[in-house]
Amino acid sequence: MADTEKIQDASSSEYPEKIIDLSPKITYGEGEVKNTRYMHADPNDGDEALKAFMGHEGETIELTPEAERKLLRKIDLNLMPMLCVVYGLNFLDKTTLSYASIMGLQKDIGLKGDNYQWLGSMFYIGYIVWEYPTNRLLQRLPLAKWSAFNIIMWGLTLCCLAAVSNFAGAVAVRFFLGVFEAAVTPGFALFTSQWYTRKEQGTRTGIWFSFNGFAQIFGGCLAYGISVGVKKHGSAIEPWKIVFLAIGLLTASIGCIFLYFMPDNQLNAKFLTPNERLMAVERIRKNQQGVGNKHFKMYQLKEALLDPMTWAFTFFAFVADIPNGGITNFFSQLIISFGYTADQSLLYGTPGGAVEVVALITCGFLGDRYGNRVLFGISGVILSIVGILLIVCLPLSNNTGRLAGYYLTQTSPTGFVALLSLISSNVAGYTKKTTVGALYLIAYCAGNIIGPQTFRPKDKPRYRPAEITILVCWSICVLDLGFIAWYYRRMNKKNEGIRMEPGYTKLDKQEFLDLTDRENPEFVYTL
Repeated sequence: MADTEKIQDASSSEYPEKIIDLSPKITYGEGEVKNTRYMHADPNDGDEALKAFMGHEGETIELTPEAERKLLRKIDLNLMPMLCVVYGLNFLDKTTLSYASIMGLQKDIGLKGDNYQWLGSMFYIGYIVWEYPTNRLLQRLPLAKWSAFNIIMWGLTLCCLAAVSNFAGAVAVRFFLGVFEAAVTPGFALFTSQWYTRKEQGTRTGIWFSFNGFAQIFGGCLAYGISVGVKKHGSAIEPWKIVFLAIGLLTASIGCIFLYFMPDNQLNAKFLTPNERLMAVERIRKNQQGVGNKHFKMYQLKEALLDPMTWAFTFFAFVADIPNGGITNFFSQLIISFGYTADQSLLYGTPGGAVEVVALITCGFLGDRYGNRVLFGISGVILSIVGILLIVCLPLSNNTGRLAGYYLTQTSPTGFVALLSLISSNVAGYTKKTTVGALYLIAYCAGNIIGPQTFRPKDKPRYRPAEITILVCWSICVLDLGFIAWYYRRMNKKNEGIRMEPGYTKLDKQEFLDLTDRENPEFVYTL
């Protein structure tokens, strides 16, 4: 093969630099794929990354470690602030209901019985209905443009909650809020997969997801300030309406900024030079994945549905988010049940956000540093189990101890985020990746729909059935994470055996042929 890549190890003393011969051609030995393992490999329907090299025949580009570090810093500075801020607003927008619930919303719109629980669940019903269609659109449409459209729309939808006057209106708005927010998590997982290597993805996913915690801190302080300010000085409208309008308009404004600055992929990144765009694509070659393929592939859908890991991930998301759905919508009322006032609950909920930030960033960094995201994900879930045990076992009179238990429960997202980052790293083939991402988040929605129903009004102030449910769910999650780690180790040994077989060959530019992880023996699963 005359036009193949020439890659030299940058750490070698003989070859101090990594030299890449850029070629748009893909060859298959004598021109045919005879091994059934590669029956779906089609150079005419490969990854979008192949387009980056068109027109660069015979050119070379130097990708030294120093140049790669400089490029990574540039990518981080341009992408991560947008991902972090928007993801924080994503969490803030759906949890404003919890703040509003103790600022007069329930009385003003006439909520009765389990109406509030259904408002909490309705967001996720909208989310679950639209999750798979929006994943298909994330694949088919420009990634940043579709994401930006949804950000702007969910901000404007949140503003509409300030205009509702009854339960029916609130239900309708919460449904559409879920519809528009359905794109953000799978979209951000795709951004992370596009731009970062496997060794970088866990840390970056942990950072942007940790802005849930920052949002909890910001939201609690904002709601507290509005509540106290209105009591002192009065206002033309109810304080809970001010919360919805302030956060909704902020989100829509940030969405417009996102639309202008965020690139769809490396090929149209305004902040990169043409040469840097090529380097940004080349550096992710080691992922055995590219930046996307816009064509739906039925065989990849079938593989996703038959892959045991798809269902291990899905089961985890469902079980883990039963507790999340309850705590997210009821944390303010839960803190009140510890013996604090409504205003105090707004303020005392903020340290929980700080705990989440520290847990996610720490576990993400250590997971990448030691090559085991699942292990550090388990550690956060175990800390959450300790926290819920404190809430369950301590008497109602021990307010401080039960509040400390609540703070520990905020480490629970580490397992969910570890698996979300593994969808970026370990699921290859763009149709398969979007399918697994959709199923993972559909299960997330299902758990969040059930979660608020476990906090029944008749169980106040203890909420014992809900607390027991949370304890059981997190215990099951630990077992599921252990199974996932075992299975990936097994698959790595299997692929290593295939690569050692006599006569094994790989295709030119195999990484960018949009192959799935299971049909590519070069694929190494991240733990």
